[in-house]
Amino acid sequence: MPKGYWIGRVDVHDLETYKTYVAANAAPFAKYGARFLTRGGAFEAVEGQARSRNVVIEFPSYQAALACYQSPDYQAAKALRDPVSEGELVIVEGVED
Repeated sequence: MPKGYWIGRVDVHDLETYKTYVAANAAPFAKYGARFLTRGGAFEAVEGQARSRNVVIEFPSYQAALACYQSPDYQAAKALRDPVSEGELVIVEGVED
């Protein structure tokens, strides 16, 4: 079964409030088996429009990635993030080994 991935690009406008989102997303991420592959860090935008923060999160399956996003716990965390950031998030299915 292929893994699932969240690929997010975010500009954060209020880092202190954003930290409440980070704390709140820990429980749903643990529940659905999320593992951060990148979380911020150095980058170079070689094509297109860049955002200040880039995140890639791996899940055990595409279904787990979708279920985490759709879960009430993650949606509650997302409600903390929305007013203080803007960005894009895609959920993609990985290549089957």
